[in-house]
Amino acid sequence: MTAADPSPLAIVVLAAGKGTRMKSALHKVLHPVAGRPMIAHLLAAAGELAPIRTVVVAGHGREQLAGALGGAAGIVVQEPQLGTAHAVRQAEPALAGFAGDVLILYGDVPFVTAATMRAMIARLHEADAPAVVVLGFEPDDPLQYGRVIARDGRILRMVEHRDASLEERACRLCNSGLMAVRAADLWPLLAQVGNANAQGEYYLPDIVNLAQAQGHGCAVVTVADPGEVAGINSRAELAEAEARWQARRRRQAMDEGASLVAPETVWFSWDTRLGRDVTVEPHVVFGPGVTVADDVTIHAFCHLEGAQLASGSAIGPYARLRPGASLMAGAKVGNFVEVKNAVLGKGAKANHLSYIGDAEVGAGANIGAGTITCNYDGYFKHRTVIGERAFIGSNSALIAPVRIGADAIVAAGSAVSRDVADGELRMVRAEQLVKPGWADRFHDAMKKKKAEKAG
Repeated sequence: MTAADPSPLAIVVLAAGKGTRMKSALHKVLHPVAGRPMIAHLLAAAGELAPIRTVVVAGHGREQLAGALGGAAGIVVQEPQLGTAHAVRQAEPALAGFAGDVLILYGDVPFVTAATMRAMIARLHEADAPAVVVLGFEPDDPLQYGRVIARDGRILRMVEHRDASLEERACRLCNSGLMAVRAADLWPLLAQVGNANAQGEYYLPDIVNLAQAQGHGCAVVTVADPGEVAGINSRAELAEAEARWQARRRRQAMDEGASLVAPETVWFSWDTRLGRDVTVEPHVVFGPGVTVADDVTIHAFCHLEGAQLASGSAIGPYARLRPGASLMAGAKVGNFVEVKNAVLGKGAKANHLSYIGDAEVGAGANIGAGTITCNYDGYFKHRTVIGERAFIGSNSALIAPVRIGADAIVAAGSAVSRDVADGELRMVRAEQLVKPGWADRFHDAMKKKKAEKAG
C-alpha cells in the first residue's frame, strides 16, 4: 500500500451489547457526549479514512440504531450474542467480495482518533506484513483488561484477564479490542476461533494466537493517551467521558485564541466554533450548531443553540439564543432576552427582558425593555419585521404578522397589530382616567376600617 494507492478500507463497528449498566431505554451507543451520540463521534473519525463500506453489528435496540444512523452505515444483527469474534463474523456477508483492510472498532469506545486508526492501517502494511494489528494501551490500573504480551511491538501472545496467569496479569500493556486485519486473513481466522474458555464465548483476540500458531506475525500499536480508548458502559463513565471531552475542548478554544474566564464552567457542543478574541464569561452553555466570529463577548449565564454571532456582537448576561438566532456585526442582546429564529441587524439592540421570535430586526434598531414579538396564534407562527433605526418603546407587544417601518417609533406600552409606516409614531394605549383626591379618600377609609377591626 502507498499513499497514492491505498488499500480499500471497510469499517466494522461492534454495537450489539445490551448496555444493561446504563439502565436506559436508549441504546448505549446513542447516549450523547457533547450533544452527539457516541457512535456518531466514532463514525466521524472513521469517515476521515474514507472507508468504502461501514457495517455496524447490532443486537438489542437495532431499530434505534437504524433510525439514528440514517443510512450512514449498514446494520447486521448478532443474535444471540456469543462474543466479539462471533459478532465480527456477522459482518462477513455484508462484506462479501470485499478485498481490502478491515478496521474493527467498538461503538462504546467513541474517541479513537483518525490518526490512531491510520497508524493501525499503516502498521498492517509495513514490510513485515503482520496478519493482525492490535491497538494496545497502558492504563494506570489494568483492572480486568485482556493483556498483550509483546516484545518490540511484535505480539507473542494475547490473553483474556480471566484466563491469564499471575505473570501475564503483571503485564501493563492491555488490549483495547480494536484491530486492523486484511479481509483475506480475517474471515479464515474467525472461522477457527473456539469457545473453550472461562466464559464459553468466541473471543476476537484469539485470532492473534491462531495467526501466530500458523506462523504469521502480529503487531501492536500503542496509543499515547489511554483516555482515547476508554469505554463507556455506565452513566458514571458517560459523565467521565463528557468531562474529559470538555476539558480538551476548553484547552483547544484557549489555544486558538478565545478567552474563557472560568474554563471549568463553560460547556461546549461537539460542533461549537469560536473565533479569535472571543471572551466567554462563566457558566455559558453551547448547544449544537453555534458559530461565533472574532471579537464577540458572551457574558455569564448564557445558553446558545443553533445561533450565529458576527464580529463585535455581544450577549448576556442571562441571555438565551435558540435555533435560527443570528446577530450581525455589533448587535447586542442583553440580560434576560430570548431570541429564536430571528436576525438582529448590524448594531441592533435588545438589551433587557425581551422575547424576539420569528423576526427580522433592522440595523440600528432599538428594542425596549419588556418588548415581545407575539409570533404564535395557537396554530401558526407569524413573522415580525422591524425596519432600520426603528425605536420600540418598553413593554410593547408586536402582534405578528406585522411590519414596523424604518425610523418609526412605537410608544412604550403599545400593542401593535397593524403595520407602522416609515418614520411614523404609533401609540396604542387606553386614555388615562384621572380622579383627583380618590387615592387619599381610599386610604382614609381603609385605615378607619382597619382600626375598627382591631378595636
